[in-house]
Amino acid sequence: MPRLLSAAPFRHAHDREIVRLAVPTFFALVSEPLFLLTDSAVVGHLGTAPLGGLGVASQVLMTLANLCVFLAYGTTSAVARRFGAGDVPAGVRHGVDGLWLAVLIGTAIVAAGWPMAPWLVEWLGASPAVAPYALVYLRVSLLSIPALLIVMAGTGVLRGLQDARTPLLVAVSSNLANIVLCLTFVLGFGWGVAGAAWATVIAQSAGALVYVVVVARAARRHAVTLRPSLAGLHTAATAGFALFVRTVSLRVVLVMTTAVAARLGDAEIAAHQVAFQLWSLLVFSMDAIAIAGQAIIGRHLGSSDIAGTRAATRRMVEWGVMLGAVFTLLVLLVRPWAAVPFTTDPQVAALLAGVLVVVAVLQPVSGVVMVLDGILMGAGDQRYLAWASFWAMLAFIPFVLVLPWTAEHTALPGLVGLWLAFGMWMLARGLTLGLRARGGAWLVTGATRP
Repeated sequence: MPRLLSAAPFRHAHDREIVRLAVPTFFALVSEPLFLLTDSAVVGHLGTAPLGGLGVASQVLMTLANLCVFLAYGTTSAVARRFGAGDVPAGVRHGVDGLWLAVLIGTAIVAAGWPMAPWLVEWLGASPAVAPYALVYLRVSLLSIPALLIVMAGTGVLRGLQDARTPLLVAVSSNLANIVLCLTFVLGFGWGVAGAAWATVIAQSAGALVYVVVVARAARRHAVTLRPSLAGLHTAATAGFALFVRTVSLRVVLVMTTAVAARLGDAEIAAHQVAFQLWSLLVFSMDAIAIAGQAIIGRHLGSSDIAGTRAATRRMVEWGVMLGAVFTLLVLLVRPWAAVPFTTDPQVAALLAGVLVVVAVLQPVSGVVMVLDGILMGAGDQRYLAWASFWAMLAFIPFVLVLPWTAEHTALPGLVGLWLAFGMWMLARGLTLGLRARGGAWLVTGATRP
């Protein structure tokens, strides 16, 4: 792993470029988990069971969305490489095909997810009190998946073209609309968890429409047809397969974590829902540097600048560590009052306070993991990322499977123990990514990666 903290913030040669891309991306990414945090804050005042139902359903939705994250990440690195090589029309062509692929995949997910929703809720271990709320939220929110995937693909196009400002404006506007609609539907109209889900559907659909318009204008400007290309769709799909495997491995860990929390009890799944959303908020914030890394590394490698790639990599890892340290202090400061916006249940609040200690300690590790993951993704090193994620998942599974038994038969804390196992998984990811970054096999130059 690169030597850390070689220069003070904003004094390194790459800091201006990192900040230009990462700051707008930071606010855009913070707004994304705020969709679910907003729903959690509003629904939490309806009771523990509705909040637990939201926690179960949100894991299904996040899994479905993240399985398709290659629409954003793969597009960013591919477009950035072509941008660095000076072939912008080819990058836009790749982005148009990505939008069409998003529509096809999103439609298929809705068609398959609706009838499977009851089985998914049951598989995640929702109790009889929690399950009805989870099913309602899940089925309504499924309708937002096509729009969400369009937003992912459109975001990848613009970030690959080094434009982080437009995704910021779309994300913030969509989130503000979601807040207003959620409060209106849930508290004003009394629609319960269904109102929170409908707010997300409407806000995401509006954001997707904006991306379609922006990418269509870019296509006209560069004389790129908007018609889908079978060859382009095939290239986009096959290029994303390794990222799909990577994401499946990550989501298996996250879904198993939620399933175990649900089996520990209703208070545990409610506390886990809040802790996980807070962790996601912080990770998405650090992911701003990772996504900036996708664009920066892709452009440097597209222009065959190995020295610039190495220097940018080193500096972004330093930024990940520094930001993680700041978040550690922030979590410890807010920990005594973290439960206030979400629940009045003292048992949930006590469980949350214990888990947040683990969340705080994990932040510097999370910073390194997120940054290196984005850097290797920007380099197109998806095959290594797939295998590294797979082996880290296998290391995690034995620990998490024995937790329900240990919580029942020993004095070990169940939910805190679950998060400690989660922390070991993060350490395993950091080790595999750090070893790869030290080598040179990922430094492949040119407009496309063989």
